[in-house]
Amino acid sequence: MTPAPVRGGPVRGWWARRSLRTRITLVVGVVALVALLVVGRVAGGLLVGAVLESGDQALTERAAAASGAVAGGTALPVGVRVVDLAGEPVDGRGPRPVDAEAIRALAAGRPVTVAGPLGAQRWVAVPVPAPDGSPRLVLAARDLVGAAALVADAARALVVAALLGALGVALATWVATRVALRPVDRMRAAAASLPPGERLPVPPARDELAALAVEINALLARRDDAVSRLERFTDEAAHELRSPITALRAQADVAVAHPDQAPAWDAVAREAERLSGLVGDLLALARADAGDRVPARPVDLVDAVGDALARLPEEPEVAVTLWAPIPVAVAATPAEVGIVLDNVLANARRHAATVVHVAVVPAGRWVRLLVDDDGPGIPPEERERVFDRFTRLRPDAGAGSGLGLALVARLVAGRGGTTRATTSPDGGTRLVVRWPAG
Repeated sequence: MTPAPVRGGPVRGWWARRSLRTRITLVVGVVALVALLVVGRVAGGLLVGAVLESGDQALTERAAAASGAVAGGTALPVGVRVVDLAGEPVDGRGPRPVDAEAIRALAAGRPVTVAGPLGAQRWVAVPVPAPDGSPRLVLAARDLVGAAALVADAARALVVAALLGALGVALATWVATRVALRPVDRMRAAAASLPPGERLPVPPARDELAALAVEINALLARRDDAVSRLERFTDEAAHELRSPITALRAQADVAVAHPDQAPAWDAVAREAERLSGLVGDLLALARADAGDRVPARPVDLVDAVGDALARLPEEPEVAVTLWAPIPVAVAATPAEVGIVLDNVLANARRHAATVVHVAVVPAGRWVRLLVDDDGPGIPPEERERVFDRFTRLRPDAGAGSGLGLALVARLVAGRGGTTRATTSPDGGTRLVVRWPAG
């Protein structure tokens, strides 16, 4: 089967075509790389801080050692400068070493980094009084070229370590996912070679794989049941259609051979009507099985029963009565209600001896339709089977196709209702149809 195209651009399409193991490995590897780089950045920052702090301490000690020479007016050691609080040099060793902003930071006791001609320099200051009592700043500096090289080497080492660590995590993830998904691969292979009617073995552990196996087995059971019902329905439909078609063809041949015989044409018309009704029931049942239904709306059940009774062909031997104390509505469609009523009333009168009683009873959120006859009744062990397709307990009792009650049960169940058969007070069968109230 050709896979469906993936929307969202080439990158998303490429990602969607990768296996689950590859995607997990890539995600974990990228997350590990980012995490290790963040850790490396933090470690690099700590390293830079430690290097600067160590150098600043050495510079402070050098400046403090030179402060005695400033206070006593003796010669200054090499590499030390003395300025006033404005930053002007007072040591006669050349121009001012740093700008005014740096002087203010040094006077406040903060080390500063200044770009020099040979690279970055780090400066610290120690305040000291001059022999005349005026305040001075003793400045000491060092080049950061060596420290920068050390930090760069450390940064490169941290990046390499992060890459190697992420690669190691990705490889470990690949192996772990392969081991973790191995039961899934075995389950997939077992499902691919599973013969009809068989089921997947459920792992003893109560984990996700066991739950997946249980759900797949349930899906297979529903599939086998649907296939079985479809095969049975196809066989039974072919058998039921063959009979009226054969009779129709035979009667048509007789009518063609003897056009003056009117009864032959009457038989053709009857078989054609029977075939049309059978095909109509099959189509309605197929639509009900497919869930092809329009939204429900309130339908007056009492009026619908009256219309259905008016549609019944006259049969003097069987009387039909209706008891409906109040108007009630059901949640369905007029077409569905008409099909249900036509089938249950026709079924009851076909099996009744003298009378059929119809009652419409409101029951809270439900409406019950009771159809009683005084016929031979249905044995208790057959009361569920009568709602199966093509079930006829008495094939000699009329020309029913065996689809009527199956269609009734399917249409009513589609609206959330129920249909069942019990014993009638008249001794025959009572059909109970329960709809949600409209």
